[in-house]
Amino acid sequence: MSEIIALREFSPFYILFDSIFLIFFAALLIIKKKYLTVIVGLLAGILYMIVDYGIFHLICGSRSISGGHSLFLVLLWMSISYGFTNFTWIWLWISKDKHLFEWSPLILLWWFVCPLLTETFTPKNIPDIVIQRTTSGYHGYMAAILFIGYAGIIIYNLMQGDRAKRINIAWLLAIGILVQFGWEAGLLIGGIRSAHTIPIGEKLRTLTVNSLLETNLGMPYIYLIFTAVTSRFTEQLGRRKEKLTVTERIAENNGERVRSGDSAS
Repeated sequence: MSEIIALREFSPFYILFDSIFLIFFAALLIIKKKYLTVIVGLLAGILYMIVDYGIFHLICGSRSISGGHSLFLVLLWMSISYGFTNFTWIWLWISKDKHLFEWSPLILLWWFVCPLLTETFTPKNIPDIVIQRTTSGYHGYMAAILFIGYAGIIIYNLMQGDRAKRINIAWLLAIGILVQFGWEAGLLIGGIRSAHTIPIGEKLRTLTVNSLLETNLGMPYIYLIFTAVTSRFTEQLGRRKEKLTVTERIAENNGERVRSGDSAS
């Protein structure tokens, strides 16, 4: 495969509008007492900053930015925005939150609206930020992580005699692919991802590869963390009255349904 270049071009006002939304979204989660979800989102933002700035930039040298802007600060916003929004959404999906079908359109709608707001309200003399990363230096490692994670789940399911305790692989794949796809599609439709100078074929290739790989690779590990944490603690950070083993929590999660009541309370 030829080099895949993930490129974004956007106004500084895009960062401003998105930061306001992040505060609004976090406030809504806190109002609904989704404390564990908020913590997961914050930790994911920190993790992505370590990966994006520490590994992609400092080690791989794959990051670059133009226009005299601070790469560190732009990546800090990108990591928090991507990490917090995507991973709180993933946590809500995995936990089968009873308001999942309200949270989901809120996030997708924002990803569509933000570029339009930016285009309308950015003064004409404000130069865009152009930031990009190449992927040839690390996509192979990411693919290995993806394979190891799902292979581990497949082996676990093959060895697990109790069907109720098997992990729903299709559910994890759907979440991992669709969350990244929604985000990538929002960037592409809004003219942010890959900019106007990149051929449409390369834009769609970036959309496809990133959707299959970049968030999806973490789903087996996220699910393991989810089952381990929620077997002990509630969404409101209290201890569960009855502690479960990880496999018992998997069975419980398999039996939960969206809108069937509060999840993992």
